Amino acid sequence: MLKTIQRSEPFKKSLLGILTFIAKDSKNKANIFKKALQEKINQLTFMPFKYRKSIYFEDENIRDFIFKGYCIPYVIDEENEKIILLDIIKYEKR
Repeated sequence: MLKTIQRSEPFKKSLLGILTFIAKDSKNKANIFKKALQEKINQLTFMPFKYRKSIYFEDENIRDFIFKGYCIPYVIDEENEKIILLDIIKYEKR
């Protein structure tokens, strides 16, 4: 099991933009989205290889976590016992 989840600056910035957009319609929906995302992210420490190898990177340690129409590529850093969330982007099937 990995110990920590690190959120990169691009991830934080993109998530803020998504939450701001959702909040224009409903602040409650934005809060629900954020809470549900946080719960799923926290589960990554238990099974980090659960999700597919990233379609955006050629590296077995970079995975794509799909959540409600968004893709969150993340790096599994076993040496430092952490997961690094790289970004959150609109999911596109390839």
